[in-house]
Amino acid sequence: MAIDERLIGALHVDRLRATDLHAESEPHVVFQASSIAALLDGYDGDVTFAELEEHGDLGLGTLNGCDGEMIAVDGRFLRADAEGNIHEIPPSARTPFAVLTFFDPRHRLRIAGPLDEEELLATIDREVGHPDVVHAMRVEGRFGHVRARSVPRQSKPYRPLVEVVADQRVFEFTDVRGTIVGFRFPDYAEGLNVPGYHLHFVTSDRTRGGHVLDCSVGEATIEVDDSVDVHLEVPAGVEVGGPSAGASKEALRRVEKED
Repeated sequence: MAIDERLIGALHVDRLRATDLHAESEPHVVFQASSIAALLDGYDGDVTFAELEEHGDLGLGTLNGCDGEMIAVDGRFLRADAEGNIHEIPPSARTPFAVLTFFDPRHRLRIAGPLDEEELLATIDREVGHPDVVHAMRVEGRFGHVRARSVPRQSKPYRPLVEVVADQRVFEFTDVRGTIVGFRFPDYAEGLNVPGYHLHFVTSDRTRGGHVLDCSVGEATIEVDDSVDVHLEVPAGVEVGGPSAGASKEALRRVEKED
């Protein structure tokens, strides 16, 4: 599977093999384990969560076997299982896809709400601008509702992710305090990551959470970090250069949101 070299250059991506991984030291750098295109086809990775913690304290992803939704917040790595219950992730667990940064926000704003998801994201767009770079974000406050999902652990031979999410478990949180973490990638990042917004949610008591399908927010604080570079860990079997083998827009839409 190839990742388009033109996209790599546009996003200032440094490509690393597992043997070349090093702890991040520069601010405003995003670390990504593998690509969304690779995740669509398989769910085993070579990066442990012990290694991940050297690359960021805020982010999202999944675990090997597509075993739930991963939320990284305040340096803790949490897994939302198929019922939306939160579990601490052991350092020895591995991931086929994760995105992290040491969160250092350049933008902060308070909102009074209520805002639906479209209004919330439009507010962030207006505040941060620069649609051609990667942004990490954290939204902390009270949510009128959050519609979230997770998926059960998969067994080999793995089905394509678009089939797995057809069996997703969906749950609703109402009038709840919590944290949304996520990223906004440029539209041309298709194949590397989800273009636009990718968001995960966890309640303030860190007991429930999942991948955000929809939400409304009341009083909240929004923080956004502008990211200059992306450090991409390239697992075995994923190549860089040549024609893009990125995921189709339709496949990504079906993975990211409900049909």
